[in-house]
Amino acid sequence: MTNAHDFSFTAIEGGPLPLSKFKGKAVLVVNTASACGLTPQFKGLQELWAARRDNGLVVLGVPSNDFGAQEPLSEEKVVEFCEVRYGVDFPLTTKNHVIGAEAHPLYKWIAGALGEAAAPRWNFHKYLIGKDGALLGTFGSRMEPHDPALGAAIDAALK
Repeated sequence: MTNAHDFSFTAIEGGPLPLSKFKGKAVLVVNTASACGLTPQFKGLQELWAARRDNGLVVLGVPSNDFGAQEPLSEEKVVEFCEVRYGVDFPLTTKNHVIGAEAHPLYKWIAGALGEAAAPRWNFHKYLIGKDGALLGTFGSRMEPHDPALGAAIDAALK
């Protein structure tokens, strides 16, 4: 595996969701949870997606129950929660592990490339992937979607 485009998820609605589908776009990959103190970040992520998707940004939510068992919902209920509470219409994957031996291969690749310190420490950790599939940055859970540093990194990735 040489870049993020070599990996694939399963879409929460079913069916394959290869990251190669997003070649030529910047992708913000975020591990999400519906019962976390940071869950209101869904609002900012949706706003970021709405404002920049026409410029080539994809926000990709990866529901995970790895931290504090804060994603207890079924995948069907995750979709309902995200749509009803936050108006989310950006792509979501099925529930995945993002840490440990059972972590999704993309997350294992990131930890291998950047070291274990780059692995998510909590829900709403963000990774920015460039148009070519290169890993461009990692942004901690507490960084809000509208943080200027994240915005600047996204703008640079979209150029």
